[in-house]
Amino acid sequence: MTQPIRRRGTGTAIALSLVLAFSLGAPLGANAAAPPDPVPSGSGPAADTGGAAATGSSAALVPELDPDLEPAAPLTANAEVHRTEAGDEVAVPERPSAGDLGNPGAAAGRQAAAADTCSTADFAAASGQSLVDLVVASPMDCINSLFLVKGADAKAIFAEAQMITVANALRTVAGSYPGDNSTSAGQLVLFLRAGYYVQFYDAENVGDYGSSLSNAAAGALDAFFGNPRSRDVTDANGEVLGEAVTLIDSAVLNDRYLDVVERLLTEYDAEYEALWWMRNAVNNVFTVLFRGHHVPEFVAAVAADPSLLTTLHDFAVAHLDRLGGESAFLPTNAGRELARFLGDDSIRAAAKPLVADLLTRTSLDGPTAQLWVALGQMANYYDPEACADYGTCDLGERVADAVLITEHDCSSSITIRAQEISAEQLAASCSSLLAQDQYFHAVAKDPGPVPNDVNSSIEVVVFDSSSDYQSYAGAIFGIDTNNGGMYLEGDPSAADNVARFIAYEAEWLRPEFAVWNLNHEYTHYLDGRFNMHGDFEEGMQTPTIWWVEGFAEFISYQYRGEDYTAAQAAAAQGTYTLSQLFDTNYDHGQERVYRWGFLAAAFMLNERPSELQTILGSYRAGDWDAARTYITDTIGTRYDAEFAAYLTRCAAGDCSADLGGGGTDPVNRVPAASFAISADGLEVGFTDTSTDEDGTIASRRWQFGDGQESTEANPTIAFAAAGTYSVTLTVTDDDGATGTVTLPVTVADGGTPALPECTGSDLRQLDDECSRSGRSAKRGDTDGLFIWIPAGTAQVTVTTTGGTGDADLYVNCYGWADANAHVARSTTSGSNEESVVVAWPQPGWNYVGLTAVEDFAGVSVTASY
Repeated sequence: MTQPIRRRGTGTAIALSLVLAFSLGAPLGANAAAPPDPVPSGSGPAADTGGAAATGSSAALVPELDPDLEPAAPLTANAEVHRTEAGDEVAVPERPSAGDLGNPGAAAGRQAAAADTCSTADFAAASGQSLVDLVVASPMDCINSLFLVKGADAKAIFAEAQMITVANALRTVAGSYPGDNSTSAGQLVLFLRAGYYVQFYDAENVGDYGSSLSNAAAGALDAFFGNPRSRDVTDANGEVLGEAVTLIDSAVLNDRYLDVVERLLTEYDAEYEALWWMRNAVNNVFTVLFRGHHVPEFVAAVAADPSLLTTLHDFAVAHLDRLGGESAFLPTNAGRELARFLGDDSIRAAAKPLVADLLTRTSLDGPTAQLWVALGQMANYYDPEACADYGTCDLGERVADAVLITEHDCSSSITIRAQEISAEQLAASCSSLLAQDQYFHAVAKDPGPVPNDVNSSIEVVVFDSSSDYQSYAGAIFGIDTNNGGMYLEGDPSAADNVARFIAYEAEWLRPEFAVWNLNHEYTHYLDGRFNMHGDFEEGMQTPTIWWVEGFAEFISYQYRGEDYTAAQAAAAQGTYTLSQLFDTNYDHGQERVYRWGFLAAAFMLNERPSELQTILGSYRAGDWDAARTYITDTIGTRYDAEFAAYLTRCAAGDCSADLGGGGTDPVNRVPAASFAISADGLEVGFTDTSTDEDGTIASRRWQFGDGQESTEANPTIAFAAAGTYSVTLTVTDDDGATGTVTLPVTVADGGTPALPECTGSDLRQLDDECSRSGRSAKRGDTDGLFIWIPAGTAQVTVTTTGGTGDADLYVNCYGWADANAHVARSTTSGSNEESVVVAWPQPGWNYVGLTAVEDFAGVSVTASY
């Protein structure tokens, strides 16, 4: 099973840039988690990896391919399909500048900086021609900053009348477009994109957009694409053209400009290939196609005239020789978007033979593997019952067997699986990780694992290069790969959980060998085990990013003995106070999240260690509100002046003492208490699964919530009546330290009447007080269902029972539910008796996932609220 993302990466030397990717139909922000729908690659050989783009709250989703499917959220300022974090040091081809248009991949951190130099108030006060004059006179970074506006400013700047004014101005400018940005067409396009984005997330303030704006946007784009100069094959045109192509999607006009999409694909040749921005503009058409599946008119248009499918097929075939090179993403994206039409019932028959043909032209071996794997993933996702027709059954296992050929145990707690790595490189990687343990504990001064965390081992997966990672990791682990890697923590309380860090060798540093972000991400694993209670979702209840990312940066740099010059440069600017940094979230961008996170963590570790331990004590206990109250009420702004003085010292090179070099005697680690159960009616067997990192479990005390107690390792208890009991296990290790866990255990006498079968025509739909029976899935797959929750519902209960095999239960309020996206879960090993309760669920569509730990069949799912 795939597992929830625990941590995000950073943009430092030996640093991992991490993406939290959102599937088709999900708003592109931190709260979205749509069905695990494969997405196209980024806008270049490696995706732009600046800080996170502006985000908003999640919109309600409807089940995939629902006839009432709503449009996806407009793209953020960076023109990416994904939200990306950090990693700007990753080597990518040099991009030329085209006038003052700037880089549409600018990060949110850069947007925020631009907001300090251009006035939101000026935009809010302008209208008519004065608004147009302001937009065309503003630099692109200023327009980028408007993606972040909210509330009254959002209404004043992006009300429909304002958008129509700018769209009409773009139509006028586009009519005489000279093939570059000298008339500021780029600013007008980006303003419109910003408006669509802000309105999607803040419609209550901005107001509705209707046909008047849609017509105005269509008129502007008609004029632009109708101007022959929009077909100039130059970087100056390509930079504006790329923005205009993205506006097609923002304005939800995906069906209207299919001719533009086909023309760009058909005309692409060596002349385009030589120009970065022209290549980027062509790649942007895949975003129009990818997200067009949320526009019913788009699907209908392709069904009526499927020539686009042949165009995509022929583009991939014509550019197979690009596979293995800098432009491999182009034929790969063409194949991926062709295969996505397998998910449309009205188009599948036309797409299938073209997809099958591309699969026969490519293979798992050699340079065409990237396209073969991408096609296989899409075919298996959208047409899984026909995997034998495509030759893609057991795709993940086949790719893993072919690629990850080395497995090496560094210790009982660290295993490395690698594609291509020498014995010397393995030894160096193992040594670096193992020695970091002692350093981490000396700095963190932790008392041992947090309660209920049994993540005593980690698997480090290393692909041979970033391109190999992008080609294979998604198929093997079910993750998005338009990023620098991922750390998957999973459920740290599950005994059979595997924490996994999926990475690659930094090929741009060769002949030096380095696993990209090895020490930063290993710190996340240790921090999650010893400082942060629960899984990643739990730790994000309050602002903790200053510590989560700042501490990982701190350990990575201090442990390796490297000066963090980027943080020193940031310190010299004095941009933020400590109290501001305590509020940092991922939307604040790379500079604040990582550089300033380091500075905040380093200050607290060096200058205020007692206060830091108070905060970490609450983090370790999972008392997030207590930690937040202490930070805001007790600390508040008290240390802002002291922090400013620290910044001056750090800017001069004095950022931290060597906190990990004290060589003190190791502290006895508290044992991690945990247990498993096996119920047979009112009789329940309990199994102690506790662990002790530096010793053994010496004794146990069980308290079963009904007056019964036991000191046995694995007792069996008979309860007198059905119900839910609070069971506590306290374990003591061989050095006297104790650990405790308390869990609710529900027992039944077998007499509960079955609920009636749900009557809806869609067999995936659950309703209140009814059941869907006969559910099944193959190992590793997820059987997805959904249920409509009325506004004001206090709680929803979902249970599974019966059948054969082993299914884990997941519930998600924001998109398809599985181990990688959920708000609640029940994962009893070897059993289908699962139950979850979600308090105050989001109104609208909620999602239920039954993930097969082993093949299961005959399982019943019930829901009630």
